[in-house]
Amino acid sequence: MGDVLAENRIFSTVYTLVNDLVPDGWSWVAYLAAGMSIIMFVVNSLMIMATFYTWVERRLLGRFQSRLGPNRAGPFGLLQPIADLLKLISKEDILPRSADRIIFNVAPVLMLAATLIVLAVVPFGRGSYIADLNIGILFVVAISGIGTFSIFMAGWASANKYAMFGSMRAIAALVSYEVPMVMSILSVVVLTGSMSMVDIAEGQALPFILVLPMAFMIFMVSISAELNRAPFDIVEAESELISGYNTEYSGMKFGTFFAAEFANGLVASAVIAVLFLQGWRWAVLPSHLWFLLKVGALAFVFIWIRATLPRLRIDQILGFAWKFLLPLSLINLVVAAVEVLSWPEQTALQQFYMALINWPVAIVSIVVFSKVVSKRQPVQPVVRATVAQEVV
Repeated sequence: MGDVLAENRIFSTVYTLVNDLVPDGWSWVAYLAAGMSIIMFVVNSLMIMATFYTWVERRLLGRFQSRLGPNRAGPFGLLQPIADLLKLISKEDILPRSADRIIFNVAPVLMLAATLIVLAVVPFGRGSYIADLNIGILFVVAISGIGTFSIFMAGWASANKYAMFGSMRAIAALVSYEVPMVMSILSVVVLTGSMSMVDIAEGQALPFILVLPMAFMIFMVSISAELNRAPFDIVEAESELISGYNTEYSGMKFGTFFAAEFANGLVASAVIAVLFLQGWRWAVLPSHLWFLLKVGALAFVFIWIRATLPRLRIDQILGFAWKFLLPLSLINLVVAAVEVLSWPEQTALQQFYMALINWPVAIVSIVVFSKVVSKRQPVQPVVRATVAQEVV
């Protein structure tokens, strides 16, 4: 077993256990069993957590909106996700007559697969990860974009104009928010000098939420738009698009889309915990439990934002990305690059100095650009010709 795999505690434990049971020369069975065990454990754990997350979000939204939320199926409504699953399984699977059958069926599977693949490079505890790629964060950015293309595939294959409108809005939001999100990630990479998710977590002498506050804000907003979370959920604006890209989906295909959507929220929280909250580090509890607590806290923030802010218009969403987030991300990246040139060694004291610089820069930049963006253009008077003038 290679040195890299030996550092992975889950892999090494399963490999050693199986290798002791198989005959000599059959070590490949131990490799296969260890790899499949990790994949099954991570995938099923995420889906169970996503199922529970649906209940948590609905209960919290009920509290935020002064109502009860699900409370009929099981104590405190705990069995409501199971009831919803059984309902979706029993629903008829309907395929529109003019739909592209292959693309229509592949779209929900592709969206869920993209969510699961991202977990391959996310370290969820000390020495616990599926793969420590030296381009880990680039891998996350590349794979996460597949989910948006699956939305476009669903809208295109549905042969429904409303579904098509919803999917095209997803592409517009992807292009708009991908740029500032990547720029905010670049500032993290500049400070740590690595794109490995493990190295990024270990390179934070101080949590980057303190060192790079503007990058954290930009990433939180951008990832909310990428995930179609409120107030950026214009992709499935029920009031004007009849649920958007998934209008023609029913049964478990519809359920797969929403399972991927809720799982995406947890995966995004895990990525944020690694990039800005030191991942599993400085654990006062077991590293895996400490990491899950950070993920839960971030998931709660996403729910809080959804319950608080109203949905934006599509022009407001795109304008906010290009006029506000993009200039802020450029300023953040330039300041981070200058700081790294000034302090090449990343000690806790030097990162503290960076935080002292970055907080005033973030506050001033946000205030200035918010005033620029919110400044209204003067309305030009419209001169209408009378009927007599038009005749003349």
